[in-house]
Amino acid sequence: MHRVQALFALKWQKCSCLATRTIKVLGIETSCDDTGAAVVNKHGDVLGEGFHSQREMTVRLGGVIPPIARSLHTEHIDRVVRTALEQSNLQLTELDAIACTVKPGMPLSLLVGLRHAKRLVTESRVPFIPIHHMRAHALTIRMTDRVNFPYLVFLLSGGHCLLALVRGVEDFSIIGESIDDAPGEAFDKIARRLKLKNLAECSGMSGGESLQHVASQGDPLSFIDRFPSIMGKYRDCNFSFSGIKTTAVRLIAKEEEKHGIVGDGILPNVADVAAAFQLGLTRHLVRRLLRCMIFIEQKELLKAGEMTLVLSGGVACNSFIRQVIGQVCESNGYTLKVPSPKLCTDNGIMIAWNGVEYLKAGMGVAPDPGSVDIEPKCSIGESIIDQVIDMNIKVPRFKIDLAKIS
Repeated sequence: MHRVQALFALKWQKCSCLATRTIKVLGIETSCDDTGAAVVNKHGDVLGEGFHSQREMTVRLGGVIPPIARSLHTEHIDRVVRTALEQSNLQLTELDAIACTVKPGMPLSLLVGLRHAKRLVTESRVPFIPIHHMRAHALTIRMTDRVNFPYLVFLLSGGHCLLALVRGVEDFSIIGESIDDAPGEAFDKIARRLKLKNLAECSGMSGGESLQHVASQGDPLSFIDRFPSIMGKYRDCNFSFSGIKTTAVRLIAKEEEKHGIVGDGILPNVADVAAAFQLGLTRHLVRRLLRCMIFIEQKELLKAGEMTLVLSGGVACNSFIRQVIGQVCESNGYTLKVPSPKLCTDNGIMIAWNGVEYLKAGMGVAPDPGSVDIEPKCSIGESIIDQVIDMNIKVPRFKIDLAKIS
């Protein structure tokens, strides 16, 4: 550990008033298309929050356009941070640290947050804590629920899909990850292909939200035979979504031809197609998760009776997926924990809380804030995927009880 960081950690470890002192951290998040800032204390209380969503622009453009996202971050970040500070009734110099997402994410967006954070650190001389976006998602649940290390985390978002064992604030072991796309990206693409934004009931919704909404009105078994098991011969816990997207696109094209749909027209059975796609994707998640749980049991990585699965990331807001994962957990002796929908999506609160976790652990402070740079691509931890493959685990069939899905 760098000498400056070691001295700061020692200061916190030796501080006799640490148990009573209320740590306060400002968190800044700009990894993708939402600008977030929040001040959080060591008890998990949100003292102030500012937020600007780019959803309207993203929906209108059909996706995130990096230069536009950067421009909107630049336009709103000062106001968003100022709002969080004003609500907290704190001055910059009263903070114990400023935390900011620096990895992974969209380069142009990450730079906006980092540059703003560096300016604030220079002005206030407050310690700076660089934050890993996905680790922040994984740790957020500890702000609202009593979840002790170690635990299993399942991160599902528009840019990531991974299973990892969390042993500490910086101690993550990857058990499975996507080899191509992410579930959120798959939902968005199929929602666009189904032209769901043309439905009045889906106005203003993201692709993932609109697909879940429409799927809830359909029969998931109507086309399920079109979505066979994915990566069935691979004895790991990795994920792939490119194939299921291709299958869905071909199915939609075939149904449109069958029903004579052209231009902006919507399939009469659009709800059934959406429901079948959602179920097919969920079954893939379940199969990989089951192998992961068997691996953890055989390696005794979690204690029986104390096994927790944390489901987080934007796709964790999908009620269908959340309930199915709940069934898997119930059948395998896991307690399922899911942050509130607000905390599942990108926000400044989780970044601030990650900063709090670092300070409480006496670590994470950058010895030289000026030298900190962004890392657009960055692993969440070390991979133990080869260990999974070596065990050659066969996964038993799991029947999703659709009658229990509300």
